[in-house]
Amino acid sequence: MKINQVAYLQAEIANEYMRQHKLKPIEFVELDRKYGILHFLEIGYEPFHLTGTQGVVDEVDDFIRTHQNRSI
Repeated sequence: MKINQVAYLQAEIANEYMRQHKLKPIEFVELDRKYGILHFLEIGYEPFHLTGTQGVVDEVDDFIRTHQNRSI
């Protein structure tokens, strides 16, 4: 796996996630700090790069939801 391919996927998903959730970049950064979204995308790169953008955005939503439920 090449680092630039992972970075491209992270950027693509981050941009789409911000667009769909109407987030400013700083708001996405805060979510990433809290939940480790970019790390999640890095370790999941192999299956994610074969999944469509919407599918990965949905996976990020599920990932965040799972972590939110753990802190309740």
